[in-house]
Amino acid sequence: MQRFDQQVAIVTGAARGIGKAIARRLGKEGAQVFLMDLLEIQLQETVEELSQEGYLVQAIPVDICQENQVKSAIQRVAESTGRIDILVNSAGIIGLTNTNIVDYDLATFEQVHRVNLTGAFLLTKYTIPSMLSQQYGRILHIASIGGKEGNPGMIGYAASKSGLMGLVKGVGKEYAGQGITVNGLAPAVIATPMNQDTAPETLAYMASKIPMGRLGTVDEVASIACWIVSKEASFNTGFVFDLSGGRATF
Repeated sequence: MQRFDQQVAIVTGAARGIGKAIARRLGKEGAQVFLMDLLEIQLQETVEELSQEGYLVQAIPVDICQENQVKSAIQRVAESTGRIDILVNSAGIIGLTNTNIVDYDLATFEQVHRVNLTGAFLLTKYTIPSMLSQQYGRILHIASIGGKEGNPGMIGYAASKSGLMGLVKGVGKEYAGQGITVNGLAPAVIATPMNQDTAPETLAYMASKIPMGRLGTVDEVASIACWIVSKEASFNTGFVFDLSGGRATF
C-alpha cells in the first residue's frame, strides 16, 4: 500500500522502539518522514538504516521540552516541504517505577510531565497551523493503558499519560470541523528498549494483566498507528484507541 504517498510526516521518539517502527511503516507506505529525538547518535543510526531500506527520511535532533527547539524544528519541516500532513508523537519517559507516591520525588514527577505532557502540548501547538493552512492533518499521541487504568508504583508516568489523553480529547474537539484529527493510542506493555528502565516487579505486574499472556510488539503498534493517521480514519477524533492484548475491553 502507498497510503502516504506525497505526504509529509513527523515522528518523535523515532530513534528506537515504537517511534522507529512507526517511522519505518510510514516510509514504507510512501511518506517523507522527519525523525525527531533527543538521542542524536541513535537517531542518526536509525536514519541511515531506514535510508538504506529505501525510505525518504531525515533526522532532526530535538528536545521536545524546549519550546524554541520544537518551534524551530516544525518550522524547518514546513518551510522545506510546504506541508505537514502527519504528526506522531512517540516521545516519552517512564520515570520512577516500583515507587509509592510518598517516596516519589517532585523533580522526577515534574520531568516526566515535561516530556510526556508539555512536549505533546508544544508539538501539537506548533504543528496545527500548517495543517490548518491545508485543512487536513492527522495527529497521534502515544499514551498508555497506565494512563487509563493507573499503574501502582509509577504515579508520574500514569498521571502524565492521563493528562495527555485529556489534551487529545480537548484539541480533537477544537479542530474536528477543519479536517484535522487528533487521537491517542494507549498500548499495554510493549517490548521496547524503554522497558529496560522499568523495575522487574512493575513490568511483571503489568504483563500479568494481559489476557493474551505476552507483550505487544512495535510492529503491532505501527500497524494500528498508521491506520489512525491515514485518510481512511476520517471519522475518528478526540479518541484514545486501545492496544492491550485484551486488558482493556471497555
